Amino acid sequence: MPIFAGALLAKTYSISGVVVDLEGEKLGDVEVVLLDADGEEIDKTSTSKRFGKGKFEFKKLESGKYAVEASKEEIGSASQKITIDEDDVEIELTLGAKAEKRKEGVAAEEGEAERAPQEEYVMTEVAFEIKKMTAELDHLGGQVRDLQARSEMWTNPLSIYAKEIILDNGSTVFGKVVYQDEEILKVETLVGYLVIDRSQVVRIIENVAGEDEPEYVPEQIRETYSPPPMPKLAEPRYVSAEPSERMAARERGANVVLVGNISEKKDRSNNITFAGQIKNIGGRRADFVKVNFVFRKDWSGATKTLTTFVLGAYHTFDSGITTDSSLLPGASGKFELIVPTDFGSFIGYSYTVDWEEYE
Repeated sequence: MPIFAGALLAKTYSISGVVVDLEGEKLGDVEVVLLDADGEEIDKTSTSKRFGKGKFEFKKLESGKYAVEASKEEIGSASQKITIDEDDVEIELTLGAKAEKRKEGVAAEEGEAERAPQEEYVMTEVAFEIKKMTAELDHLGGQVRDLQARSEMWTNPLSIYAKEIILDNGSTVFGKVVYQDEEILKVETLVGYLVIDRSQVVRIIENVAGEDEPEYVPEQIRETYSPPPMPKLAEPRYVSAEPSERMAARERGANVVLVGNISEKKDRSNNITFAGQIKNIGGRRADFVKVNFVFRKDWSGATKTLTTFVLGAYHTFDSGITTDSSLLPGASGKFELIVPTDFGSFIGYSYTVDWEEYE
């Protein structure tokens, strides 16, 4: 029986390419050397018309790592590392690029193919750091805005907690209504949340905090101008809170009280009008009956007092003075106080009723 013997030939590959100058023109008579992985010369050729101007080719190469170097004395040189795996390789070498870099004092590296990944890595790192810093700045900006909002809230809580809720027990709650139905109100305040029974609410006032207009200062004296000192506010006097001191010698004197609630309304000019009714439930005549309103200007304790007299009955004293703010026992009288816009903003108020008694 005949035996056939044959050798299995290994598959080979080729490296081909073109050599150009900086302007992209193909170059002839350029020496091209093929090196193995250890830098040993394997083959040599030159660009010629055989393959076309500027072209070269190395054939019958096994898979592995190689390097191709091209040089021409008057132009320069170029090199590129190549790995052959399962297909032929085509490359392009540009002469003169490294020579230009050497003239500028830039150290030549092994090849453009190796340097490009390093530059790309550096650019990626720079872009990442920029994004990181941008995110940190956005976070810090958010914290600054939050601190500014909190600072404004504590300086002027009415910017957020604008609802003044007056209860039937005489207390007042400043806050923001976050939920309400037919039975309850849930109110957010500086100290937390409160749930209030709606039946306990007398009324709810919407406080609008206005901004004070800056004082005009002539341009000629702006640099040396200093604003005048703030006047000291007088403390309110609660005369009617101690009727025993006025009527200590009398068994039963005048006693003037508020009937119902004080109504509030605002006109188109933002003037606020407070109105109500006063009654003398005592046993003597009350003269010069008035209502003192003490307005809380801010949360630091500053106050300002306005007074209005009750429209009652006329009475002429022995001295010839006549008043229309007297209330006989059991009589009632109305009062009205107009707070103009230039009074400024306030966060709440309290009131006292005052009167005099004469024989």
